[in-house]
This record gives sequence, structure tokens and C-alpha cells, in this order.
Amino acid sequence: MYIAMNRFHIKLGHEQTFIEIWQNRDSHLAQVPGFISFNLLQGATNDEFTLMSSHAVWQDKAAFDAWLNSDAFRKAHANAGKSSNKEIYMGPPRFEGFETVI
Repeated sequence: MYIAMNRFHIKLGHEQTFIEIWQNRDSHLAQVPGFISFNLLQGATNDEFTLMSSHAVWQDKAAFDAWLNSDAFRKAHANAGKSSNKEIYMGPPRFEGFETVI
């Protein structure tokens, strides 16, 4: 199993906008071989931002890597750099990938 996570620092007061972006996007994941599940997670809030994380579970790293190079990935991220949403982020997301060891 492989877990792919992106950590986002969302400016205070923009959490619901961020959630709606994810709720309304067409991820194209359901038809991707090796995809298991997805969750959007909300973490702690401090004086500057709220931590949000995308959490996707894949059959293995090869399936995740294949998705990165697929049309489904390009379609899902076509509007990722949309300028109208840039003001909600404290910076770019931080990717973290994990492989099951036990």
C-alpha cells in the first residue's frame, strides 16, 4: 500500500473555500487503476493558518506513479493554479509519500 499526502497551509478564514474547491473538483480517481480511497483532512489551526491535508491510498507506489503520468491527473489538476484561489494559500503544498512496511 502507498499513501500520498499533500499538506496545505490555508490562511485563516479561508478553510471553507478550500473545502469547497475539493468538494467541487472532478478528481477522476475512481477509474484509475490502483486507487483505493481519498480523504481531505483538517488539522490544527494556529495564529497564521489551518493545516489541511489530502490523503490518498493507493495499491502501491507504481499505481500512484502511473496516475501522476496519466490523463486523469492532468484533468484533475487543470485548474490547480487558478489565480482566483491563490490568496487562500500560505505557499505551495508539501508532498509526503509513505510505503507500507508492515
